[in-house]
Amino acid sequence: MGTSISFNALQGLAEVGAGDDLAGLLAAAMPPVATNDILVVAQKIVSKAEARSVDLNTVSPSPRAQELATITGKDPRLVELILAESSDVLRALPNILIVRHRLGYVMANAGIDRSNVPSATGEERVLLLPVDADASAAALRKALRSRLGVDLGIIISDSFGRPWRNGVVNVALGAAGLPSLVDRRGEPDRCGRGMEVTQVALADALAAAAGLVMGEGAEGVPAVLVKGFDWSAPECAASALIRPLAEDLFR
Repeated sequence: MGTSISFNALQGLAEVGAGDDLAGLLAAAMPPVATNDILVVAQKIVSKAEARSVDLNTVSPSPRAQELATITGKDPRLVELILAESSDVLRALPNILIVRHRLGYVMANAGIDRSNVPSATGEERVLLLPVDADASAAALRKALRSRLGVDLGIIISDSFGRPWRNGVVNVALGAAGLPSLVDRRGEPDRCGRGMEVTQVALADALAAAAGLVMGEGAEGVPAVLVKGFDWSAPECAASALIRPLAEDLFR
């Protein structure tokens, strides 16, 4: 990695709507870029461009959703969407619904969010995660390459809570063009001992740092350009960061 890394907010992006040319909007807001610069993009604008919003008034809750809504105190229509986006319900308590998302993330509410989601009069819109965040990152990288003439690394980030820790930090839901996970097992440490368990969640670390620039509220900064970071590890998608079920020690 470089000795100095900068995180630069992209300013002036308009509200993104369904079907918008997200790559075009980002390219227009981009300062001069170089190959291997990294663009961290908030999941929310990716989902908006991909028309992943749903009006809760169009959702009919199932009996299972009604049951979980009674336990959690959540809107049964929202719970129905959470179930549709999930492969397993891991914990249901008052105000808490932790699930395994269909893409493997373990998270609250399957990542479905109401904040900063515009709704027309009479609507109650919520936003779902992209259908495939790694594929979204790869498509965005390809589209930006055609506009800018350089290969950027792309990270699609979202804020996550963490077991046994208060607060949220940004993590990588999707990535393309960079090593999301760097396996350093077998390398010697400074004392010459081989490292046995060290795998660096590189895409998560970059997403978390970019989150300090994005903010978590009404800041309106959905994209951050990272400059000065170099890598030599093989590229891999963000799906490499998901621990396999066979290694889940807390089920």
